[in-house]
Amino acid sequence: MPPPLGEADQTRLAVDIGGTFTDFALRRHGVVTTAKILTTPDAPERAVLEGFDAMLDSAGITPGDIDLLVHGTTLATNAIIERKGAVTAMITTAGFRDVLAMRNESRYDQYDLGITLPAPLIPRHLRLTVPERIDHAGRILAPLDEQAVIDLVPRLRAAGVESLAIGFLHGFTNPVHEQRAAALIAAAWPDLPISLASVVAPEIREWERFSTTAANAYLQPLMARYLHRLDDGLRQRGLAAPMFLMLSGGTLTTVETAAQFPIRLVESGPAGGALFAARIAQAAGLDRVVSFDMGGTTAKLCLIDDFRATTARSFEVARIGRFMKGSGLPLRIPVIEMVEIGAGGGSIAAVDPLGRITVGPDSAGADPGPACYGRGGAKPCVTDANLVLGRYDPLGFAGGAMRLDDDAARLALRRTLGTALGLSDGMAALAVLETVDEAMANAARAHAIDAATSLPGRTMIAFGGGGPVHATRIAEKLGIDRVLVPRHAGVGSAIGFLHAPVGYEVVRSLYQRLDHLDLDLVNALLDAMQREAVATVEPGRFGAPVRETRSVAMRYVGQGHEIMVRLPPRRLDASDIIALHHAYEAEYARIYDRPVPGSAIEMISYVVSIETIMDEGAARPVEPAPHDASPIGHRLVRDSFDGRESNWSLYERAALAPGARLRGPAIVQERETSTLLGPGWSGMVMAQGWIDLVRDGAA
Repeated sequence: MPPPLGEADQTRLAVDIGGTFTDFALRRHGVVTTAKILTTPDAPERAVLEGFDAMLDSAGITPGDIDLLVHGTTLATNAIIERKGAVTAMITTAGFRDVLAMRNESRYDQYDLGITLPAPLIPRHLRLTVPERIDHAGRILAPLDEQAVIDLVPRLRAAGVESLAIGFLHGFTNPVHEQRAAALIAAAWPDLPISLASVVAPEIREWERFSTTAANAYLQPLMARYLHRLDDGLRQRGLAAPMFLMLSGGTLTTVETAAQFPIRLVESGPAGGALFAARIAQAAGLDRVVSFDMGGTTAKLCLIDDFRATTARSFEVARIGRFMKGSGLPLRIPVIEMVEIGAGGGSIAAVDPLGRITVGPDSAGADPGPACYGRGGAKPCVTDANLVLGRYDPLGFAGGAMRLDDDAARLALRRTLGTALGLSDGMAALAVLETVDEAMANAARAHAIDAATSLPGRTMIAFGGGGPVHATRIAEKLGIDRVLVPRHAGVGSAIGFLHAPVGYEVVRSLYQRLDHLDLDLVNALLDAMQREAVATVEPGRFGAPVRETRSVAMRYVGQGHEIMVRLPPRRLDASDIIALHHAYEAEYARIYDRPVPGSAIEMISYVVSIETIMDEGAARPVEPAPHDASPIGHRLVRDSFDGRESNWSLYERAALAPGARLRGPAIVQERETSTLLGPGWSGMVMAQGWIDLVRDGAA
């Protein structure tokens, strides 16, 4: 049995695979060391294993010294976006073959006559049906035609199917037909991976349930093979410690559970970043924060209130419209709520037919990467623009592990943008960065509006390889006056993994009116969900205390969308009905300004979550006396605000002691990133090693 997860003396290794870089964070005896290497897209486990060897070698330890390995990855997300999953089929109720294509018949842009909708992951010829019918209450109206199920097996084999989804109408109320169909298929084809809608997403709304189940089946063979290859490679190197996977909801799970439900790995990397920012916010006493995580392929923004990242029960992947809800594939999974756009260091800049500069979502990734990497890339990227403007040291990028080619970056910008628009190399680079910065700022504005909150007055916590580079400019656009750059910001998501709890969330739908609530039925359901979550988490395995949270999705009768309301983690009694009514109307008023008095309320779905309780970290240290820092040199940099070139002061972050004061314009260089202080910004290194940036004139 491994030691308790909350013990600070554990040796933990975290690995985060991104689209461009794979990040590592090792915590041993309370000291964190980090590394960043290029991702190997053709075999992602290769970069993990190479980095694993390098990290242990540099730390002077053996695989047997590792107590816990935590892994997060964007592979699941990328497989859906790039359509590189398994050949997948689906069996559903006769008459409902086209649910995945018909969606909910809504249009994300009602005025676009040529609207494009994302194609289902499963093509129509592999969406098959069988006679059966269960009603909304779980009653069997028509029995399952078992022979029809068996007769599908030869068709599935002939089509080269690698994975199967099974989802029947109202299967979430009574899964007996889905279970029986799976048993019949498994008897004839034991090696075929099968995903059941009643297990993957047992909730109301057939489109969202079927879409989530189809995506899980689509990912299952790919992710299972990858996880087992990685696990085998680590075991061959002598790793005896357990490996856990980061889930999209911000908790950890075992390899076995992750292989069964790979859909819950979507957004696992960004979830680690949100946890990292939430922990920083708590340590700094900041109750209103927006985290800004910019990597090589994407940028992520998350709202953090009262030291906890905002969570949601639904998510869209592979959106066609960048900020348009409904333009992607819906997934009903627990997820840390954030906005993500294709705006990273590797995002490609181009000129569209109207002569406008566009940046992303296409990315050069790790191979070939931006033009300045010297790996064959010829298209200009955000990293190329930053280099041309003087923001990066071409000899010190990634701690000196990579030498950037300034001439190649300039040539790529000139060929694609400069010649077409009549811009100098510097102005073309500036145009790229202003375009991408405004895109990220616009995403943050839209996200805040959706969350019924505001951004001015918040502190931005910036991390990721590109976050501290772009943070102050984006803060200016958003009316934010304070930016915090933590230590090891370049690998923030990996460090967030080190502090993630082991946990699992169970969801079940049960429709009832609040004024006619059957408490015995609800309590029986909640107790069964609690047992399932505890069995998955296995808290006794880790010797750590656990936290249980319960909530319910509620809405006014006749409405189409729900609001989550917290439930007490115990059996409900009659007094809770009135309390739930008040809690729902208070939350409704917070979001929509006022409740609807006299309207009946209905309960739709219940959520039970179990997670281990992590240590809250050390007490906040006393801030040291401030002193002026001395720059190590100067560099000519073009400012994004006014386009002028001037000499910016250069600092090495490792040489800045707590209390060191900085004055912009300046660049603070470190191994995995650089922090920019534009004109009008000042900063000070805090006792924890964080850089606290404040805009002139801020209160």
